[in-house]
Amino acid sequence: MQLSQVKEVLDAVVLCGEDRLDEEVSSACGSDFLSDVLAYVHSQNLLLTGMVNVQVIRTAEMTDIKCIVFVRGKRPDEDIIQLASQCGIVVMTSNERLYTACGKLYANGLRGY
Repeated sequence: MQLSQVKEVLDAVVLCGEDRLDEEVSSACGSDFLSDVLAYVHSQNLLLTGMVNVQVIRTAEMTDIKCIVFVRGKRPDEDIIQLASQCGIVVMTSNERLYTACGKLYANGLRGY
């Protein structure tokens, strides 16, 4: 699934990485526990989370996640967005809840681990 499709399915707003929406993601995970992401995420390209802090970007960087979607209308501050941009990570925000966002992406063909 292209990131542009993720944006459309979740009615998301792109906060950084607008020029990379043609990139493909093949799987996703949803978690607010970064320790779970570090322990269990091995081949996901997309992280959906409500956790908004700089550690989310660092975790994404360590696990090669291409895109983070902040759910429940959460919006990271400019420092987080700037760090994501420097790391080459696309950042979006969506008003969807975590469970609903994961379900919508799954229903549209994006699978998990």
